[in-house]
Amino acid sequence: MSSEPSSAPAFDAVDGIVEQWNRERPDVDVSGMAIIGRISRLERSIRPRLEATFATHDLESWEFDVLATLRRTGDPHQLTPGELLDSMMVTSGAMTNRIDRLEQRGFVRRTRSPHDGRQVLVTLTASGRKKVDAALVDHAANELRIIDGLTTEQRAQLVDLLRALDATVRDSSGS
Repeated sequence: MSSEPSSAPAFDAVDGIVEQWNRERPDVDVSGMAIIGRISRLERSIRPRLEATFATHDLESWEFDVLATLRRTGDPHQLTPGELLDSMMVTSGAMTNRIDRLEQRGFVRRTRSPHDGRQVLVTLTASGRKKVDAALVDHAANELRIIDGLTTEQRAQLVDLLRALDATVRDSSGS
């Protein structure tokens, strides 16, 4: 973790875009672009780095997400498809397809609940656990490399700010 203070560039491409809009349309408040534009640019820059790490483990990001969700639930590492669905932003059809594909790869198995035979449980297999545990080590290290230029204080501040923005966006969208 970097302990040296990091200074942001004095001017970047997003600043240039905002400046141009302020010049061309001073009647429109485009200050939100300074935040949303950077979030969008960051996602486009970070996503390939995450996907490359997952690819070294022969996983797609969605596969890691499902396996990691099951893994972090603790023993016996199982959830219903609905519980998995609640933790991800996909449709129920997409979740069924994901479970099917992970089951074909031997990473999860479906069983009937012993408490309610109508309920299906998705359980992480030993193979799935081995796969996600190995990928997690590299994924966590990769994420730390991505944020290495931020000090401990900047990281904490960014977490707080992003949490607040997430809550605001979710409150305004009804999610």
